[in-house]
Amino acid sequence: MIMDYRPEPLTDFSKEENRKAFEEALALVKSEFGKEYPLIINGERIFTEKKIVSYNPAKKDEVVGVVSKATQELADRAIKEAAEVFEEWKNWAPDARARLLFKAAAIMRRRKHELSAVMVYEAGKSWPEADADTAEAIDFMEFYGRQMIRLGGSQSVTPYPGETNDNYYIPLGVGIVIPPWNFPNAILTGMASGAVVAGNTIILKPASATPIIGAKFVEIMEQAGMPAGVINFLPGSGGEVGDFLVEHPLTRFITFTGSKEVGLRIFQKAAQVAPGQKWVKRVVAEMGGKDAVLVNNDADLEAASTAIVASAFGFQGQKCSAGSRAIIHKDVYDEVLAKVVEKTAALKRGYTEDGSVYLGPVVDGSAFKTVTKYIEIGKKEGRLVHGGNYDDSVGYYIEPTVFADVDSKAVIGQEEIFGPVLSVIKAEDIEDGFRIFNDTEYGLTGSLYAKDRAIIEKGRKELHVGNLYFNRKSTGAIVGVHPFGGFNMSGTDSKTGSEDYLLLFLQAKSISEAL
Repeated sequence: MIMDYRPEPLTDFSKEENRKAFEEALALVKSEFGKEYPLIINGERIFTEKKIVSYNPAKKDEVVGVVSKATQELADRAIKEAAEVFEEWKNWAPDARARLLFKAAAIMRRRKHELSAVMVYEAGKSWPEADADTAEAIDFMEFYGRQMIRLGGSQSVTPYPGETNDNYYIPLGVGIVIPPWNFPNAILTGMASGAVVAGNTIILKPASATPIIGAKFVEIMEQAGMPAGVINFLPGSGGEVGDFLVEHPLTRFITFTGSKEVGLRIFQKAAQVAPGQKWVKRVVAEMGGKDAVLVNNDADLEAASTAIVASAFGFQGQKCSAGSRAIIHKDVYDEVLAKVVEKTAALKRGYTEDGSVYLGPVVDGSAFKTVTKYIEIGKKEGRLVHGGNYDDSVGYYIEPTVFADVDSKAVIGQEEIFGPVLSVIKAEDIEDGFRIFNDTEYGLTGSLYAKDRAIIEKGRKELHVGNLYFNRKSTGAIVGVHPFGGFNMSGTDSKTGSEDYLLLFLQAKSISEAL
């Protein structure tokens, strides 16, 4: 009997035994620094001449690991062999595929600290952020396994005299899975496991900044018994390998999480029908946000300011759900701003190998360059009230930066920065706050802090985001609890962690027989 789904508990690092266990995991991962990982096609491990090197963003010259880099020739081979394996994998019973995910979740649970430690070094995550990332990865496998069991077999249809009627969900084919670097275990695992438990085979192209955690995921899936060729591990550049896979005639679907620019590029390329292609490619895309925490004049100001700081600066603001805008009613603007600056100044910064550190480095040199560019723009567009400094001499460190008195139409008030930069905007009244909240091309997450019931009910209808929170922060969606995905340029509203998600990787087949 399968127990009901329950989210994976987070680790309590206030307990000595948990701190010690995590320190041991850090030592284990550190002992493997520099290890080389192959790409994997149909179970074959292949080492190539060209490599992708994963560096520790806290110590930018320190090599966490090395992965082999795929070529177009290897990508072509991978997708063709995945298409052959699909003919067998699609016939596995849905509950058998689900049991494989449950096994993988159990293995990941036993190796939880090891995987989290990899992200401390490879992505610069703090202990709690890394732990939550791994817990979410486990949740995805547990949740999607149960959803596949629910969707397996004939679905309910209306009875009709003189016929037997069935409606089945069947898999699509070969998919390309392109996860991001910011949740390199959780989102990667969710995207990959959802696609394969539905009966598809995949080409997994991990983010170039965080490929080692991807290699660990594939290792766990193999350990759980995943047949060769169902998951093919293919690190490579987006321009060379990514575009090639998206355009390939055997590609049936692409699932992507990342920037708006890359997501739109994938949409354009996937829309072109290649010679020999027999289907319209399906694209599932989550493309970011410019999220806000809106504070009314009747709000709990202490709770609101705490949420603003957590939403803006958790994992250095490198979340598509990050609350990079704080929109504050003019009556409480100065008080909330002062609390935000005070709380931001209290954040402990440094190397996240130290479990007491809250704010670490941004992920790599490219991110450092982009974020610091926005900080310099912000110095011209707003009033700098905290931070604004940065240093990449050792690692990619940027102070948590707060700009006050930002115009909602300013560059830093409109564009996704993806770093520790907060724009504070004054609203004349709550109606003005609603207008500013929605005044962006994105629509992913957002929070409203208010006590007035009428305002909350109005917000339910008028605040246009896929994940709307009242009196809590804008980050921290839980699988099965908060189906996640956004509107407009935030993507296709895929609603990961929902009962609908697997339908993105399935197609319905209706069968009727006369009696």
